[in-house]
Parts: sequence; C-alpha cells; structure tokens
Amino acid sequence: MVWNDLGILFIVAAVLCAIGFYKYVYFLSVGYGLAIAGLGIAILTLFHRQAAVVNAVQCLIFTAYGARLSGFLITREIRSGAYRKTLSSTTAAGAGMAVYVKAAIWISMSVLYVMQVSPVFYRLYNGAADVVLPWIGIAVSLCALCIETLADLQKSAQKAVNPDMVATKGLYRMVRCPNYFGEILFWTGVTLGGLTALSGWAQWTMALFAYAAIVTIMFSGAQRLEKRQMARYGSLPAYREYTEKTPILLPLVPLYHLNKDGQTKNA
Repeated sequence: MVWNDLGILFIVAAVLCAIGFYKYVYFLSVGYGLAIAGLGIAILTLFHRQAAVVNAVQCLIFTAYGARLSGFLITREIRSGAYRKTLSSTTAAGAGMAVYVKAAIWISMSVLYVMQVSPVFYRLYNGAADVVLPWIGIAVSLCALCIETLADLQKSAQKAVNPDMVATKGLYRMVRCPNYFGEILFWTGVTLGGLTALSGWAQWTMALFAYAAIVTIMFSGAQRLEKRQMARYGSLPAYREYTEKTPILLPLVPLYHLNKDGQTKNA
C-alpha cells in the first residue's frame, strides 16, 4: 500500500535528519542532504524489481546530490572559521529552543523531504513507463548539480584570495546566489520528470506543494543572505555596484534585491 511505502520513506528521512537535535540548523542543512541521499537509496530499494534505467538514475542522482551537499557543509564548517562563526551565532539564537519545537521542525522537515522526492516515488509506484520527460528532468537536475558544485568551488577559491569581499566571478557574474538558483533548478527537474506519472489530487498536491515550498525557502534564504552581506559589505562601493547590476537569484531576471535596505538610496 502506498501509505506503508511512504511511511518507510518518512522513517528514513526522520532518522537521517535527526542530526538536527545536535544543532537545530542541521535539520535544514546537513540533515537535509543526508535525508535526500537516503531517500534515493530507499526508493530504489523498494522498487528495485521494476525500476527501469531512468528510475535508477533518478534515485542515484538524489544520493549524489545529498551526499555532495552534506559533505560540502561539513567540510566548510571544519575548514572555515568565518562560516563557523556565522553558524555559531545562528545556533546560539536557538539555544533555548524547546524540545517540542525542535521535534515539530524535525517532523515537518522529514515530511517535506519525502514530498520533494515524491515525483520519482510515484513514477515507480504508479508504474509509469514513459521515459522522455524523465530523461529531460534528469538532464535539468544534473545541470543544476553541476552549477551548485561549481559555485561552491568558485566561491571557496575567491574567498581564499579575497576574504573581505563576496564572490563576483564565474557563475557569480550571472547571479549572486547560484547555489540557491541551482537548488531551484534541481527540483524543477525532479518535478518536471514526474509530471506524466502523477495521478489524482493527492499526488499532485504533494509534488506541487513541495516544489512551491523549496522555491519559497530559496527566496527566503537569498533574502537572509543579502541582509547579512549588506551588514558586512554594504559600505564597500564595489559591493554596492555589484549588487546593482547582478540579479540576486534568477539569471537574466532583473530582480536585484529582496530587502528594501539592500537597494541603493539616491540622494
């Protein structure tokens, strides 16, 4: 039954993102990556007998995506003092968070992560046999994975040379938050690949709600990042010039600021 399988996926996601009880921000970062990686393996295990090549590739991309994300975040925390400082301040802000609040975050995030992979799950559960749209979705997701990986490498290289300025070269010439753009693009590919497999209002609601949620989360994340960067770099003319000509989240879309105080004030 579908709810039994979804229950198994929820348990996998919940176990893997329970690391958030150590640091609550991990529910949405390291735990997020671990959960998506584990869900890819879990879906492939549940349907290994009927999984076609395209289905297996989709599941393995989840695993690669999640493993890369968690590995990068852990490595950055170990190596970057500036990131540890930012993480510490964020963690300190939630130090007094009640256990039941953390539990609510844990459960809601576990549910969301299952919903995010639901287009692939339902393709296998419903026995959808078409492959054209899934392969297109895979191509989009792979492109997004490359963007996120390259953006992380480029940012690390540029910050090593000039730690007192944001990254502005490479992908950062096109958009100020290429990682967040890559995240949206990744789940666009996942959702796109499931469009011909979803059946009934419940499946459509689950898939589309998850997609809308991740887009909202990425815009919110970009907004918070802009606020932090304005506080640190806002007095630099080079930074202000960069933000006025480079879109914040979507390439070629002239949306430059998500905070009013991020806009250049004319005299």
